Amino acid sequence: MSDQPPIIQEATANKKFSCPSCGGEAQWNPAKKLLVCPFCGATSPAQAELNAAGEEQIVEHDLVAALRGIPDSARGWQAARTSVKCQSCQAISVFDAARVGQRCDFCGSSALVPYEEIKEAFRPESLLPMKISENQVRDSIRQWYGSRWFAPNKLKHAALTDTVKGLYIPYWTFDAQVNAEWTAESGYYYYETEFYTDANGKEQSRQVQKVRWVPSAGTLNHFFDDELVPASRGVQPDMLRKIEPFPTTKELVPYNAGFLSGWVVERYQIDLVAAAKTSRDQMDRKMYALCAAQVPGDTHRDLQVEDDYSGQTFKHILVPIWLLTYDYSTTNYQVVINGYTGVISGKYPKSWVKILFAVLAGLAAAGIIALMTAHR
Repeated sequence: MSDQPPIIQEATANKKFSCPSCGGEAQWNPAKKLLVCPFCGATSPAQAELNAAGEEQIVEHDLVAALRGIPDSARGWQAARTSVKCQSCQAISVFDAARVGQRCDFCGSSALVPYEEIKEAFRPESLLPMKISENQVRDSIRQWYGSRWFAPNKLKHAALTDTVKGLYIPYWTFDAQVNAEWTAESGYYYYETEFYTDANGKEQSRQVQKVRWVPSAGTLNHFFDDELVPASRGVQPDMLRKIEPFPTTKELVPYNAGFLSGWVVERYQIDLVAAAKTSRDQMDRKMYALCAAQVPGDTHRDLQVEDDYSGQTFKHILVPIWLLTYDYSTTNYQVVINGYTGVISGKYPKSWVKILFAVLAGLAAAGIIALMTAHR
């Protein structure tokens, strides 16, 4: 038996990996088992594998490898553009070089600083042209505010539509074929008669629901077409979800710099790797729900789903929105309109006086009903 200490294999990267977010050199972190960028903190999935010589080397996931393979010719906007970053909401706005940015189009802040990229952003493959006109948007906003009963009266009469902005914001879309195998316990209801003694000492009977559990299993195949992941920092994600979907499966047009002339564009800040993880999480949840719907019986438990993903592809696209940002009292509010379908979502201040009157009216109505019931 040898007295020599065992040889410890160390994971080392045999080549340099650029950060998918900022372009800096990412480094292998053995504790996290990820490639970590020391400049911006972005992480990239990777794994350590043995090469032919028995040494460990870092191997990137297919998606990250695809990201590295995008040539420099596919970067940039194909037109002279200026980039600024808002120090308040962190959105990066890109606009025509001749324009001078004075306030952030997303939050209204004047704290704008020039933004210099280590490497130019990926150019969008396609975009959804703006379809809703500014006049239509102004009318929609007025109608929307008019239907907000709890909004303060002076808000409805304020010229808020003067600050509406047309923008293009970034999205990632993902396709995937998913084949799932699931197992679960299916539950079938049945009833038994149960006898009991009531408070008066009399014997009574009642039907009691029981569950018979049996094992079940199945398979499910599903294709995800353009699973959307927003890459915006300037617009609140919950409001974007409310104005989706954008018709990206049929209405997209190839990217052309002319479409963006005169418009402000937000540069993506959710990189492809992070967006892919979000997309996978979304798909996993949807596959679980689809498999749950397939389980026979009246109920189920212990559902286990094994997903196999293939044919995964992605696109970087731009979609149009109209954005209204305003301050009321000390709070900032946003109203977002889908620039293609016109669907609107937003947040607004609420009048405590109107809420108080509504509560009092509800209590008065409940009191009247109770009084009428008591006199019958």
